[in-house]
Amino acid sequence: MKQPSDVFNDLQSRVSDLLKNSPAKDVERNVKAMLSQGFSKLDLVTREEFDTQAQVLARTRVRLEELEKRVAELEQKLAASQA
Repeated sequence: MKQPSDVFNDLQSRVSDLLKNSPAKDVERNVKAMLSQGFSKLDLVTREEFDTQAQVLARTRVRLEELEKRVAELEQKLAASQA
């Protein structure tokens, strides 16, 4: 008598063999190909590229705030020296 694990493995193997030759597998491949082609036409970025740009933007915002503060200080000094 077969062990339960052997029966399960045999069943799994038979199901896999059936799915390999089924039309559903062809449909799945075709859908994947269509989606891949559709996504390739879009201007999409990877998560890594997005995260990198988000970090650059965060640093740029901090730098902009620093520069705005510096300009305000210089404008105050200039106004005080002209008064």
